[in-house]
Amino acid sequence: MPESLCGTWEMISNVNFEGYMVALGVSSVLRKIALKLKQKKVIEQHGDQCIIKTISSFRTYTFSFKEGQEFEESTKGLDDRHLKSLVTRQGNKLVCEQMGEKKNRGWSHWIEDDKLHLELCCENQVCKQVFKKNVN
Repeated sequence: MPESLCGTWEMISNVNFEGYMVALGVSSVLRKIALKLKQKKVIEQHGDQCIIKTISSFRTYTFSFKEGQEFEESTKGLDDRHLKSLVTRQGNKLVCEQMGEKKNRGWSHWIEDDKLHLELCCENQVCKQVFKKNVN
């Protein structure tokens, strides 16, 4: 994983998050809550194991992976699905393909202009989030 991804990141923009959640089948009640939350990302690398935590005042979602190795992912608390996921590096991006019930599902992380960019895809919806690094 690119070392520059590691750290704590505070969300500064979140475009089409609701459309993405609708595509996932997230309930309207949960969508209303999620849209009000400011997320934080904590990305860590321990040897060849990568850990990504998405933290909000509502809940924390944590998963870990080894680049290039398929793994089982449970999205409990998000859209409650079981997926097979694979994270690979494509150029300067860390790209995850999430295989399961939903088509074209996955995400990409990359650094641009000292900011962490996250693109979330599901079906025909794309959510674009941007985070700035917490320097404390």
